Amino acid sequence: MDQLNLGIGTRLQHTQYGPGVIVGVRYATYLISFIYHGVKEIDKNDTNLEEIIPENVTEEIETHSEVEKSLLKILRLWGGVNEVVSIGDRWQGGTMILQPADKSLKPKDIPIEAFFHKIVMLRDRLRVLEQQINAHKKLTDDEKVNIQQYITRIYGSLTTFNVLFKNKEQWFVGEKGATAD
Repeated sequence: MDQLNLGIGTRLQHTQYGPGVIVGVRYATYLISFIYHGVKEIDKNDTNLEEIIPENVTEEIETHSEVEKSLLKILRLWGGVNEVVSIGDRWQGGTMILQPADKSLKPKDIPIEAFFHKIVMLRDRLRVLEQQINAHKKLTDDEKVNIQQYITRIYGSLTTFNVLFKNKEQWFVGEKGATAD
């Protein structure tokens, strides 16, 4: 199976996470909504993925497919369901201090939770942007890939902030899955 060409709405089976549906497509990964494990970001070349191809397509399956398309459209329009993203325990209640080089100027104190919230909002908005690009009807596939590569580089630039996240699976991931510690 050529997994680099699967689109939103494709049904998949993963040996670890079970059945799911692609809800987002990035340059090197899919965002897959698994029935029992929620949304996970999976590498397009993951050998544990297998496309589910329905046999004997019936009206019931087609109706179900239309429901899926409608749901995906609603999720794209409303930005999807936001996941709960927790800040690392060691950062809770902490303060970020921005100290100007000129010591006569007053530093700026920012609660780390407020800064973290802004980082998570940025990540969520990038995800919505990706979904809108991938669903765009007028962009060519080449244009979508070029824009997606740029977004992937943005994610890579944000890997510095992964230290703030409690759960590693919510980290920013840039090209080739490399992250900064």
